[in-house]
Amino acid sequence: MDDSFRTLEKPAEGGYREKGSRFIAYGFPVMQENEVKSILAGIRKKYHDARHHCYAYRLGYRNEVYRVNDDGEPSGTAGRPIYGQIASNNLTNILIVVVRYFGGTLLGTRGLINAYRSATADMLSRAIIVTRLVEVRLRVIFPFEMLSPVMKILKDEAVIPVTPVYEATCSMVLMVGEKLLDRLVGRLQTISGLTCESLQIDD
Repeated sequence: MDDSFRTLEKPAEGGYREKGSRFIAYGFPVMQENEVKSILAGIRKKYHDARHHCYAYRLGYRNEVYRVNDDGEPSGTAGRPIYGQIASNNLTNILIVVVRYFGGTLLGTRGLINAYRSATADMLSRAIIVTRLVEVRLRVIFPFEMLSPVMKILKDEAVIPVTPVYEATCSMVLMVGEKLLDRLVGRLQTISGLTCESLQIDD
């Protein structure tokens, strides 16, 4: 199982012009659908005078969630060409929005598909694409007297605890790559009194 994915390092912009119409493409790294909604609202507000705000996004390390939207363009001429660029570049956790200002000349189905694809491709050619590790967040809780064996395991596995709390009952959050997960959890669970739970992104 691959434990990495490709996404944008930071927002990027590109564009394309065809027969007076202007297509402005924006790419955003995102993790959740509520981020998508917030960004779309901001784009629509900023470009309120544009004819269309078409988009596609894909989320999840296994590309579990995706959506395309033509926003009034003929079906299949905007969202799918945008998504096609996401898929062909093997990207996830990404939102791409293409804003269109109509230039007065109809482009036809092929023209629209080419324009949305070209605007998206231009943005991606300017973007910084990075490969990130698929990580699982774990919270471990254990008695203070077990701190030494816990820290030894973490040192052995090169895992650095996040926001550790060292009290009578210790707790810490661990960011763990998928390939390491089973082995690490197995080792930690040999420690008396230790509990381990996976966390969602927002926890």
